[in-house]
Amino acid sequence: MPPLHPETGTPLHPETGTPLHPGTDTPRHPGTDALRRIGHPAPRPDPADASPHAFPDGGRWRTEVPSVEGPEALAAVLAESARLDVPVHRVSQGSGVWMLTDAEIAEMVAACGERDVELCLFTGPRGTWDTGAATRTDSGGAGPRARGHDGLAGCVEDALRATGLGVRSLLVADEGVLWTLHRLRTAGILPAGTRFKVSALIGPVNPAAYAVYERLGADSVNVPSDLTTAHFTEIRRVSRAPMDLYVEAPDDLGGTVRLHEVAELVRRAAPLYLKFGLSRAAGIYPYGAHLREHALATARERVRRGRLVLDQLARHGAAGIMSPAGSHDPGPLTRFPVAD
Repeated sequence: MPPLHPETGTPLHPETGTPLHPGTDTPRHPGTDALRRIGHPAPRPDPADASPHAFPDGGRWRTEVPSVEGPEALAAVLAESARLDVPVHRVSQGSGVWMLTDAEIAEMVAACGERDVELCLFTGPRGTWDTGAATRTDSGGAGPRARGHDGLAGCVEDALRATGLGVRSLLVADEGVLWTLHRLRTAGILPAGTRFKVSALIGPVNPAAYAVYERLGADSVNVPSDLTTAHFTEIRRVSRAPMDLYVEAPDDLGGTVRLHEVAELVRRAAPLYLKFGLSRAAGIYPYGAHLREHALATARERVRRGRLVLDQLARHGAAGIMSPAGSHDPGPLTRFPVAD
């Protein structure tokens, strides 16, 4: 692992001490050269807007395929990623640990282990599936957060069960759950290498909130896909915690499609997990066999979307700053102190 800057965490060249990916070394903006040739002014990227951060391996971006709901969908994703040459750093599941049998979880752990892919399962229960009527009002109530002690305890039980079966990455949709799981990790009750990922369902929309999630124990934070590039720059001034972003979001998260600006997203938001979601696709949570054909078809299409993203990054000069396959370390992060 390259040495890190003591204050920013930016990877440094082992001999020169300079940043491996300085903000001034930026991918090109689309269409710039052609527009300038006909006299059309094109704005130049401001080096001050670029994120100074990277993953510990020096990479600026990684990939994630979401909504991989079970062993069969995982097999489809891995086969399609091999066929289309799409490197996959992480797969995530949205229905929840409790929607999988022990045998299914073990099968997914083994398959991901063979390809050195991070497997991230959702903890629950979540308030949106609970008895609280407020979650079904226009205001959304408390949304997906864990309701009451039983909701919190259920998430803890999911975490213990999943990690006991070899899972080392967990999705959370509640600040209290995140802090509790981090305390359990610090105490050695959960494995020290367990990583926590904040769900897009509660993603922060300002830099102070983002920094709070990092300090509560998050190892990566999914922000809403409708944040502006300026918002990403603001976040990167206060936190280097890896960011997760749907470059194409499901309809229930806005349906945003940002494939055309993916190189700029990397420039502003690194270290960044690029999530290959799908708009105009029916939801599949909670998943069951009755949704099998749709789940498999959308799993394959998510990988194809990933191929489109990778091609775009290559065209704009950003393909070479990917983390190596198999990289999962979030790097050094800032935490609130945990009382004894």
